[in-house]
Order: sequence, then structure tokens, then C-alpha cells
Amino acid sequence: MAGYQGRHRYPQHRYVAMSSFAVQCGVHDAARQAALANATRRIEASGLELVRFAWCDLHGMLRGKTLVAAAAAEAMRTGVGMVSTLLLKDTADRTAYKVFEAGGAAELPGFEFGGNVMLLADPASLKELPWVDKTGWVQCQPWFPDGRPVELDTRRVLQSALAKLADAGYGMKCGLEIEFHIYRITSNGSNPQLDPQLADWPGLPPEISMIHPGYHLLSEQWVDMAEEPLRIVQRTAQALGLPLLSLEVEFGPSQVEAVFDATDALAAADNMVLFRSAVKQALRRAGYHATFMCRPPFPNIMSSGWHLHQSLTDLKTGANLFKRMAPATGSTPADAQYTLSEVGERYLAGLLAHARGMTAFCAPTINGFGRFRPNALAPQSILWGRDNRGAMLRVVGQCNDNGTRIENRLGEPAANPYLYLASQIHAGLDGIARQLKAPPATDEPYGAEAEKIPTSLGEALSALQADAALTAAFGDTFIRYLARIKQAEIARHAEAEDKDDWQRREYFSRI
Repeated sequence: MAGYQGRHRYPQHRYVAMSSFAVQCGVHDAARQAALANATRRIEASGLELVRFAWCDLHGMLRGKTLVAAAAAEAMRTGVGMVSTLLLKDTADRTAYKVFEAGGAAELPGFEFGGNVMLLADPASLKELPWVDKTGWVQCQPWFPDGRPVELDTRRVLQSALAKLADAGYGMKCGLEIEFHIYRITSNGSNPQLDPQLADWPGLPPEISMIHPGYHLLSEQWVDMAEEPLRIVQRTAQALGLPLLSLEVEFGPSQVEAVFDATDALAAADNMVLFRSAVKQALRRAGYHATFMCRPPFPNIMSSGWHLHQSLTDLKTGANLFKRMAPATGSTPADAQYTLSEVGERYLAGLLAHARGMTAFCAPTINGFGRFRPNALAPQSILWGRDNRGAMLRVVGQCNDNGTRIENRLGEPAANPYLYLASQIHAGLDGIARQLKAPPATDEPYGAEAEKIPTSLGEALSALQADAALTAAFGDTFIRYLARIKQAEIARHAEAEDKDDWQRREYFSRI
């Protein structure tokens, strides 16, 4: 199978490949050269034996290849071959395009016939994984073999959005609050997930029990009961350098929450991808199963959300551009500019204007739409509120408060972070460009009159395709690509006789 060796298996081509591919991609400079040298030294000094070359797929999950250390340094220069169909798969790993039929991938040049793309690592991202012996990890992005960027790569989608934000003079800060579930694996010597007689596509999830019984929010008794898995999460996150602030017992059975300090937007998205993958692996080795599925398929479960805190910053000074020193003249607490700057209000109004379209990025699974119900600390309608946890958008902070920000409560923890953040940027920039005004803050987040959030993934995709501004910002090709892959997921769910079993295999086992 063509792979890493496929690019430079012949000795006579080795020097050309080593010296040219990063240059060919236009990413090689003095800083990258220094990072390469440093990464090579660290691999040797740490005695690493393996290095994982990792890439984030459309669904926010890490994939990649593992190289022996001696090959890793060279591969950071030359790239690692990866089958291009990995960009075309739905959540069950089924390829949504018929790449081996004439014209089957005609709308996506470069993806015909399942050829290679090349993963090029960022050597500055090298980390030593704390849960596995002598293994390093580097973050990669895909390129075509001729050096063209793969524009469907979701990290590149966010980088493009951030470039537009920078052109307008803005940076972005994001803080993460991530709810998820941890269960104890109870195989008792037999593991149906690994039984070859029960193998399927997708396979069975593990057999589990809970780590705490729930319905006792922030209980010190429950957090002590869950101390062992939470300690694994803490040590894993901190060993990877992630800005973890707190770990909490959430309201639902076996539900927990991790809170992270604010960072720049790209770092926040990178951190979310690495955190989810690392936590699942480290906990699995200790006999636990972590899932970022919104609603695990059990009775009396509580939905998990991903609350995204965001603010724009001045690129030159780093100042929070949502902060205002005093309420706008004549404003009341129901007005956005009672707390937010003019830029902040326009950004808020942009998020509201594009809420239905951006839902497909914030809640991209069929399962995630069960969360939008009244009086559940989750939104149901397209509203904003001042420190109101029932509203879709919660404005947090006071005048002259450097922590002033907008919290989007729409997201589920399974969302692809790059697409979630990119959707915020494009919606907010449109609000700024059109100088939109926000409506008054709600004090009835579950009232009957307000416009509703889409109630299904299909409805959200239709809303996205009907949103001209978001479609233009992401590009027609990317929107069609996303919709085609998600529609394949929807179609398989519709055909499933046992919908709960489908979600256990599709989401609970893998996300």
C-alpha cells in the first residue's frame, strides 16, 4: 500500500525529496528549520522510539501514521503519504464519494482513485505522550504531492477564517468549557468489543458502569468517587501542556466537565482536538471509557455541551475589543451596548443572524439535537441574554472588565473545533461588516415566540446551504462536500432498524 515509503523509497530520489517538499509547499523558513533541528534533538535526547504523525479529520478525530524515530526526522522534511479517501469518510468510515467510478469525485480534483495526499508535520508541535512509553506526537496538515494545499482540511479552513479576521485588524481569544462522560469498563474477562465473532462495521462499544450516580451537582462526595479517572484526565492534560483550569462533576450520571483558560483561537482548537484524543486513550489504558457523544444512549442521561467563550482582540495591543468602559448613553441592561462595545454588539448580532446556518458546525451529529430542549441549561431558541444560561448566547462581564466575552452555548463536545470556531468568525465578521444591531436581551429563553434552533441535522444542513454569507465564506465546494458526507450519515441512520444500537456503535464507541 502506498504510504510513507511511497515518496522516497528509491535512494536516488532521497536528497531531492528531503530538501524540497516543505519548500515546495511554501512553508519552509528559518523558524521551521530551527524547529526541525530542535525536534530532531529532542527525539534523540528523550530516547523516543516511535513518533505519531497525527491529522484531524472532518469529524474532529485524530488519524495518522506511526513512524520509528529514525524515520520521523526525515519525514518531518519530506511528508508522510496518506490515502486521500480519509478526507471523504463519514462517521462510520464509509467513503461518501465513489472515487473508483468515472466522474465519482469530479467535483474534488485530486481525490480521484484514492491516491495519496502528504501529511507535513509542524516540528514545533512535537510532544512526548505521557500515557505510552517512548512515543512522540506531531501535528500534521495534508498537502497534495505537487505542493498544493488541501483546502478541505478543516484546520486550514480555520486558518483561512483567522486570516480574514486579521485583515480586519482583529485577533480572537477563546476559552473552553467541555462536558463529557466517563465510564468504567466492566468486561469481567470477556470483551465483546474485541470478540472476532461479533466484529461489525462499526463494531460494538465496551460494556460499562458509571463513575458517579449523578444528580448531585458539584458534589464533593461524587468528585471523590470519580477521583481516579479525573486524576488521569488532569495529569494527561497538564503533561501535554494544555491550559487546564478545573475538573468538575456535572449534573448527569457519570458526567464531568473540563474548563480551559483562554488562548488564541487556533491554539484553542488544537488543544480541544488533542485533549479529546489523549483523554480517551489514557483513560482506556486504565480501564475507563470516555465519550464526547452529546447524549450517551442510556435512560435518564444528561446532555453534554461545549460552551465556547470568545472575544475579539486588537492585533497590535492585544486589548479586548468587546470591553467598554461605561454603558452607552441611554442604554439599559437589556441593550447589548450596556456591556459590550459597538464591535461586540455587531459581532453578537452576526452570531444571531447566522445561528441556524452555523448549527451544522456547532452540533454536527444526529445525536446532538436531543440536547435542545427547554429548562435544561441548553438553548432552544436564537436569543442572547445577559449572564443567562438558558440563552443560546450569554454575554459575560461588566463594564471595564477585561474578561468581557460572548459564550456560545450551542455547541456539542463532538464538534470539529476548527469548523466550530470558523463559523463564529464568519458570522461575527458579517455582523461587523453590515453593522448589525442586536435585539434586546431575553429574560424568557424558552418562550414560545422566538425563532428556534434547527431540530435535526438535516434541518441544520438545509439552513447552512440557504445561508448565502456562510456559504460564500466557507466556499461552495466545502459546503457541498460537508453536506454530502453528513447526508450519508443521515441516510444510514434512517435505514437502521435499531436507532439506539446505531448510535451506540456510530457515536458512543468512537467519539
